[in-house]
Amino acid sequence: MASAPVTVIIVNYNAGKYLARCLEALFAQSFSDFRAILADNGSTDGSMEGLPADPRLEPLLLGANTGFAVANNRAAAMTDSPLIALLNPDAFAAPGWLAALVAAAERYPDVARFGSTQIDALHPHLLDGTGDHYFAGGIPWRGGSGHPVADAPGGDVEVFAPCAAAALYRREAFDRAGGFDERFFCYCEDVDLAFRIRLAGGRCIQVRDAVVHHVGSAITGRRSAFSTYHGMRNRLWLFVKNMPPLLFWPLLPVHALLQSLLLFKASSDGVFNAALKGFADGLSGIGPFLRSRRGLQEERRASTMQIAQALIWSPVKLGKRGI
Repeated sequence: MASAPVTVIIVNYNAGKYLARCLEALFAQSFSDFRAILADNGSTDGSMEGLPADPRLEPLLLGANTGFAVANNRAAAMTDSPLIALLNPDAFAAPGWLAALVAAAERYPDVARFGSTQIDALHPHLLDGTGDHYFAGGIPWRGGSGHPVADAPGGDVEVFAPCAAAALYRREAFDRAGGFDERFFCYCEDVDLAFRIRLAGGRCIQVRDAVVHHVGSAITGRRSAFSTYHGMRNRLWLFVKNMPPLLFWPLLPVHALLQSLLLFKASSDGVFNAALKGFADGLSGIGPFLRSRRGLQEERRASTMQIAQALIWSPVKLGKRGI
């Protein structure tokens, strides 16, 4: 397939009816000069049947559930587009979504990543998120999730990371960072990639006019055992791997306390065993991330102060999933 200025990657795994709606919205974009790769992780629900006969669409059949990170990396390796957009199969882009992201990339030539305004598809008066925030103690969240849409920033703002449900990356920054860390499988892998790009000096702009309606956790479940396990494990790996030394040691007890509180909460949600296993597997598998950490910290270009300024330090904002 011929090269295009933008390649949109969608990773599908049993997305059902959502995928057809996602593709319909994608091919109705006002910006039409893009290529789309649909990476399927071995879906068995028939969602890959009857795909649109659009020459811009190329399926990538992976045959098994390789995870979000692997599927995106495989798809990204198939294209040389200077811009890579990610879109979840349960995210439905407004007609001007891609145009707004591309315009932002032109407007901010020194910025590596761009996030979208995500509106809750099931409750359209509420936000699904306005970029990913990262609490200094090692807890990420989608800013403004559950808040009224009116609370969204009125213009473009800088955030810690884009939510990969609907984001744009400069290929150069994506490749230099090594893409997604496939050890994460899914959950927190987008914040990990964003942290590594930020350690290398890259910034992120949240684009107000790039709008998608997102169901969110439509496939894995918001408080399922699956999402709880991967969230608990991957939050530990994310913190250990990326936090600069002068912040890591003072914040390590805070991270341990927060993980303990999340374990307690998991018991009330009925998923304590999944949370405990996730935490235990995180600890037992921490060695390779400590080794990755050494290389990242030796090569980082951002100062400790710059990283500290990009973090959220308010526990109140964390508790309220604030913007």
